[in-house]
Amino acid sequence: MKAVQKKALLAATVLALSLDTAATAQAQIRVTEVAPWGSSASNPAIPYATDWFELTNFGSSDISISGWKMDDSSNGSAKVSLVGISTIKAGESVIFTETAASASFLSTWFGANAPAGLQIGTYTGSGVGLSQSGDAVNIYNASNVLQANVVFGASDATSPYQTFDNAIGLNNTTITQLSVVGVNGAFAAANHAIEIGSPGSIAAVPEPESYVLALAALGLFGVMARKRQQR
Repeated sequence: MKAVQKKALLAATVLALSLDTAATAQAQIRVTEVAPWGSSASNPAIPYATDWFELTNFGSSDISISGWKMDDSSNGSAKVSLVGISTIKAGESVIFTETAASASFLSTWFGANAPAGLQIGTYTGSGVGLSQSGDAVNIYNASNVLQANVVFGASDATSPYQTFDNAIGLNNTTITQLSVVGVNGAFAAANHAIEIGSPGSIAAVPEPESYVLALAALGLFGVMARKRQQR
């Protein structure tokens, strides 16, 4: 087989493998931010008076979350429904508050400049609540299969109140990083500057498919370079 034909075959093989891997990568929902102090912070109190967390779709396609549920460290024994949001678009971050407070939440964090289209849902229900002394967020699909989980320790008890930042999308793990202004899109709330977080947005993180294609390209270039050296 001629060298040119070998290169073409190699390129086609690598591309096919990378596309096959990319095709199997489904939309991935991750818990990317948690504020367990919203309902209990004092001196001064949080205006919207509710805990909240953020979900982000790290995949390349929209995903329906109809029928999805959440639980805290009860780990599935006290699941409650996620209400008010039916679909999370690829790359989108959405907010779920423990009680309905969307208008106050938006005003507190963004003033008159709330992001267009930011979705805010709720997860109200008996037996579920995020504790400042340490807790967890578990996300289940409509079939009650665990999709995302983070555990966190004691959170802020005094101002400035910093959310737990999981912008990199760690899953099934303990998160400890607190939001810092200017890092991963975090900022001080427009009308309550002692709150620090990035509700509804995170720093850009490459999708899984991007890693696959990048690695495939590097592998192809490496093989071709070796072929040239062997001539």
